Amino acid sequence: MPRPYAPLRALSVAFALASAAPMAHAAWPDDQPIEVVVGFSAGGGTDLMARALAPFIEKRLGGHARVVVLNKPGASGEIANAYVARAKPDGYTLGIVNVPGFNFLPLYKKTQYRPEDFTLVARVVNDPTVLIAKREVKATTLAGIVEALKKSPKTLSCGYNGIGTNGHLALKQLQNDSGATFNEVPFKGTSESKTAVLGGHVDYAFVSAGEVPELRSGASDLRAIAQFGTQRSQALPDVPTATETGYAVTMTSERGFAAPKGTPADVVARLQKAIADSIADPAFIKAASNDAPVLAYLPGAEWQASLSKQAPALRAIAAQIPKE
Repeated sequence: MPRPYAPLRALSVAFALASAAPMAHAAWPDDQPIEVVVGFSAGGGTDLMARALAPFIEKRLGGHARVVVLNKPGASGEIANAYVARAKPDGYTLGIVNVPGFNFLPLYKKTQYRPEDFTLVARVVNDPTVLIAKREVKATTLAGIVEALKKSPKTLSCGYNGIGTNGHLALKQLQNDSGATFNEVPFKGTSESKTAVLGGHVDYAFVSAGEVPELRSGASDLRAIAQFGTQRSQALPDVPTATETGYAVTMTSERGFAAPKGTPADVVARLQKAIADSIADPAFIKAASNDAPVLAYLPGAEWQASLSKQAPALRAIAAQIPKE
């Protein structure tokens, strides 16, 4: 019997070996889409930020990278955070975490996640909390408000967006530091808070600067009384900080990316660079709209160090709230 032609025989062997071997996979991030999980509904500030960033991150990761946004709203972000915490730490599941709620919720209630379950990747936004009122309000300075409340506690009402939000925590810190006591009125969102202020249903409200862009135009019926960042935000350069007024209160709304603990360091490093380069891109800054003045990149380790400094103040407030 004649022997098979050698090149044909070699080709047949190679084909058999290839068929028997497992299919090779491309390296991260080309295997599958990267999910970015948002704990709030589509169309909100967190969701819009994630969707605006996604194509810029894809571009900088290169290759066949794909970034998709997945909304898992509910329980002040707890549902989304728990989903990310339980995900495989392979770089294909990321979460957008919203601070201070991300750190505060587990301090006063039992949650399905712990902050220690995550590796922070990068902060994107640092949005100062702002105390707002109608233009014709009587007390137009933080000192004047505190003085009025010390004379007559709870005679002025103040809204915020629910327990654990930056507005709620700024209010609690201000009351602790100043001795003033507001009549507290919780709302479900900033639109409700603004409507209540404009309608005269509450005297003041704590909101995030990025959520009230009309304050920057000067044409709004609202005024900013004080902001609660460590320094004046470029979004509101003429509005004094609480510390300038003599009250040691700082509280901002921060948003950024986190990964399940154990995600490889090289993957985290690539994500950090992609995010840093993306938010410096003029095209993204233009697309970021209301977030543009409050973009504030920090790599994960520096962001974690910053949040650790805030922990004592959060624990003190959590101790004042009945446990759920």
